[in-house]
Amino acid sequence: MHQRIHSNSYRAKPSRRQYIPKPDGRQRPLGIAALEDKIVQRALVEVLNAVYEQDFMGFSYGFRPKRGQHDALDALAVGITRTKVNWILDADISRFFDTVSHEWLIRFLEHRIGDSRVIRLISKWLKAGFMEDGVVTAAEEGTPQGAVISPLLANIYLHYIFDLWANQWRKRHALGHIILIRFVDDIVVGFDNANDAKHFQTALHKRMEQFSLSLHPEKTRLLEFGRFAAVNRSQRGARKPETFNFLGFTHICGQNHQGGFQLKRKSRSAYQQQKH
Repeated sequence: MHQRIHSNSYRAKPSRRQYIPKPDGRQRPLGIAALEDKIVQRALVEVLNAVYEQDFMGFSYGFRPKRGQHDALDALAVGITRTKVNWILDADISRFFDTVSHEWLIRFLEHRIGDSRVIRLISKWLKAGFMEDGVVTAAEEGTPQGAVISPLLANIYLHYIFDLWANQWRKRHALGHIILIRFVDDIVVGFDNANDAKHFQTALHKRMEQFSLSLHPEKTRLLEFGRFAAVNRSQRGARKPETFNFLGFTHICGQNHQGGFQLKRKSRSAYQQQKH
């Protein structure tokens, strides 16, 4: 296998497609890579992590060394409880892993990786497609969920599309404070200024469209949320603040024993059971 990689005779195999249920009842397609591809991808991820860990932003938490879901949840909790976050943009990218543009992804990789052999190797995995019921389907776009290298490729794609752009937008256009949290394609942005929130959401829609992505029209929501949300809404005669979900937890504007603000989190399943 080592010789085949270096002689450029290595061939990526189509991933085996399987489905797992999503919380909304739909099916999520997974790509189960062949053993050889898993081994080579794992080795390449180690090499590329050493390169990209120098570049990735601090608010990106998904599938990175020494970072995980709890770090992302903690960062979000600190941002909501210790800053003047009044609005939350819960952004959901429609079918992200299925719609990643191969052309843009290769361009982004070439921006940082000078070794054409690495680029060719990744191109082979992207184009290998998938096998379902014995039928092989070529891939024109997307990167299979379940492949060892897919989370890193997703992070590279969104580093250029979202992270660098969002950080620049925050510096150049924001009138108030903004917090950014991204766990692969799960994005939460907090604002203290309502106009910032609205303008950012509009700009984000346009940004995603430039790179063959789109925000889910129903799952992407801008909601009033934070330390002052309940009081502000009560003064206007509005109902209590809405909740939002992030990494399996429902986030709720609650109260402590003294009547002050307290961020509460419940697992999505426990919260759904409580509602019913």
